[in-house]
Amino acid sequence: MTAQFSGEFRAGDRVQITGPKGRLNSITLEPGGVFHTHRGFIDHDALIGLPDGSVVENSVGVEHLALRPLLTDFVMAMPRGAAIIYPKDAAQILAQADVFPGATVVEAGVGSGALSLWLLRALGPSGRLSSFERREEFATIARENVAGFTGSDPANWSITVGDLTEALPEIHDDHTVDRVILDMLAPWECIEAVAAALKPGGVVLCYVATVTQLSRVTETIRSTGLFTNPDPSETMVRTWHVEGLSVRPDHRMIGHTGFLVTARRLAPGSVLPELKRRASKSDFSDDDVEAWTPGALGERGISPKSLRKRVRQASASGAAGREREATVSDAETAPDADAATPEG
Repeated sequence: MTAQFSGEFRAGDRVQITGPKGRLNSITLEPGGVFHTHRGFIDHDALIGLPDGSVVENSVGVEHLALRPLLTDFVMAMPRGAAIIYPKDAAQILAQADVFPGATVVEAGVGSGALSLWLLRALGPSGRLSSFERREEFATIARENVAGFTGSDPANWSITVGDLTEALPEIHDDHTVDRVILDMLAPWECIEAVAAALKPGGVVLCYVATVTQLSRVTETIRSTGLFTNPDPSETMVRTWHVEGLSVRPDHRMIGHTGFLVTARRLAPGSVLPELKRRASKSDFSDDDVEAWTPGALGERGISPKSLRKRVRQASASGAAGREREATVSDAETAPDADAATPEG
């Protein structure tokens, strides 16, 4: 059973309620349940059976919009152990890595599961996603977040806790992986293992936050001689205010979140033709890159207390999602009592 993403609201569905001032609240529908605001309440039973996108009045006549949350909405609100990949970058990752239904994709690290959700949707049931994460707590949060949204533990998804360079060869044979996506502090440390796993023509995509990381991973990919020339980019999104004749960019925008670096695996034995380049400072020494080591870069961590709290939140979301789908599945397979009763 998979989560329902359209149609009438049913018991167990997650619904996003928008108030008159744009305030968002996410609730899970339960028969007899009540959603309270500081101005009135809405009975869950009043929502069950309505079509997606309905407008309902609360107990004092205030109108609220009811919608199923999009994956974007869920990702931005779900419990986080590590920083998430924003939807604007996730969309570019799916496009630049050319993730397709039925592909075999490797993802490291899994973080809070945001990118995993996007990848699973793009891969479809015929694809395979292998995620790798060094921290057990992050793997748990990701697993529960995915279950919270989909209502199940996808059969085509696995999470391996451990170092990618050591675990990848144990799970995937050489030249059997279509795409590899690296979201980690030092992706250059994994390039050789990635090159071994990728099929000829396969894509490696690295998501990094700083220009020093961008430079080092790009030069590492180039120096192996196993890939096409890396293609770095970043994506910025600017929304607009449009009301009548008042048309202008919004004062706030989603600016820099990270860089994407993509390259394709060459066939074994192939040598990339040398490109003519303008003169630049392309040579560097060990002293130049000393400040780019993982230790010098540092890593913004999360306190153990906060991490435990987010594991609990994600686990509650995952359990609710699994229970929701199990309840719906049982209801759909139960015999019809009225139909089984013989007529008098």
